Amino acid sequence: MNHDTTAHLDGFQYGWVNPVVAYLIACVGAAIGLRCTARAMTLRPNRRSGWLALAAGAFGCGIWSMHFIAMLGFTVDSSGLVYDVPLTLLSLLVAVVVVGLGIGIVGYRGKSTGTLLVSGVLTGCGVAVMHYLGMAAMQVEGAVSYDTPLVVASVAIAVAAATAALWMTLNVKGLAAALGAALIAGVAVVAMHYTAMAAVTVTLDGRPLGGGTPASQFALPLAVGIMVVLAVAGIAIALSPQDPESGEGPAVEPIRVDLFGQERY
Repeated sequence: MNHDTTAHLDGFQYGWVNPVVAYLIACVGAAIGLRCTARAMTLRPNRRSGWLALAAGAFGCGIWSMHFIAMLGFTVDSSGLVYDVPLTLLSLLVAVVVVGLGIGIVGYRGKSTGTLLVSGVLTGCGVAVMHYLGMAAMQVEGAVSYDTPLVVASVAIAVAAATAALWMTLNVKGLAAALGAALIAGVAVVAMHYTAMAAVTVTLDGRPLGGGTPASQFALPLAVGIMVVLAVAGIAIALSPQDPESGEGPAVEPIRVDLFGQERY
C-alpha cells in the first residue's frame, strides 16, 4: 500500500516578516547596484570594471539574500528541513556571476535593444537557475516536484525583471530615480520567488534527511558576508565623486582609485 502523502507547505511561518525583509534587502541590493553601474557608465570603457564588479556583487547578493530570507520562513508540515551548504553557496555564486555577465554586456556593449534582450535573457535565466539550485539544496523527508506552467511563469518573470533592471542601470539618472527603480526591481524579484515557490509540491515518503544543515546554523555568517559586500559598495558610492550626469549636484574632480579607474589630480 502506498502511504505517501502530499505535505502542507507554509511559506509564511513568521507572517509577513520574511517577505517584507526579503523585499527590502532586494531593494537595497538593486539600489546600490544601480548607483555603481551609473558611476561605471561615466568612465571610459577600459576603466569600468571595478564599479561593474561592485554592481554585480550588490545586485547578485541582494537577489540571493531575498531568496534565502524568504526561505527562512518556509516550512514543510510533518518533515524536517535542512540544506546542502555547498549547493547553497554555489547558488550564491551563480547569482553574482550571471548578474555580472548581464551588467558587463550592457556596460561594455551599450544599450541597443538586441544587447538588452540578450543580457536580460541570460541574466533572468541565471537568476532562475540560482533559485532552483537553491531549492535543489533543500532536503526534506520526501520528493520535491514542480508544476511546469508555474516554473515557466517564474522564469518569464525573472527574464522580464532582469531586462527591466538592466535597462534601468543604463537609463536611470539621479538618486531619487534610482530608488524608485530599485523598489520596482524588488517587486519583480519577490514576485519571481513566490511564483516559483507556488510551483512546489512535496510528497512525503519517509526518506531520511541526510547530512544537511539547518538554515539557522549558517544564516548568521552568510548574513554578515552579504552585509559586508553591500556595505563596501555603499561606502564606495558615498566616498566617490558624484558623476556629472546624475543631476545630484556639481561634479567633483575625480580622485584616482585603482579599483574604479578614476584619475587623481
